Amino acid sequence: MQDRQLARLAEAADRSELRQLVDLYGRAIDRRDFTLLRSLYWDDATEEHGNMFRGTADEYVSWVEGALAMNEMTVHYAVNTLFALDGDYAEGEVCKVSYHRLTGDPKTGDPVREVTTGSRSLDRYARRNGVWKFLHRYVVLDWAEQRDADTSAYASFAANSPPGRVDGEDASFTRLRFFRPGSFGAYRPD
Repeated sequence: MQDRQLARLAEAADRSELRQLVDLYGRAIDRRDFTLLRSLYWDDATEEHGNMFRGTADEYVSWVEGALAMNEMTVHYAVNTLFALDGDYAEGEVCKVSYHRLTGDPKTGDPVREVTTGSRSLDRYARRNGVWKFLHRYVVLDWAEQRDADTSAYASFAANSPPGRVDGEDASFTRLRFFRPGSFGAYRPD
């Protein structure tokens, strides 16, 4: 009975570490911490975002940095995570809701746009030297919505809370010392 309990605890720890990995991905994207983002992938990892991108982890980090440049703000929520484990290998389906606020162009009259999507990442993970990282990610789009942004709404909600930012001036960087850019370093579950 004790061996079974230890095995269940080890499995729970693995699931927790995989969820932390997924959550760190969202944070790295939303705070534009590309050093953190790259640390979440093994060197031989690959990424597929439909027809937009397919390549290595290094190529993905470079591509996504450029792709995010046209976004004033992004927010990625992992709302449901399922993991299947087999020793040092795991697979996961991560259901996500993502928000992108695209910059407008006053010169051309293009408005600020909001795009919200529901997608799933179909992931493969590997644990090496006791650390879980992404081995492969494949993104499936389930739904999408886009609209012109009502930028005046940002000033009237949440008791005038400071707006979130994608750079080092975000409140999570200035108020939480463990959350400063690059402070997570290479992903370590312990």
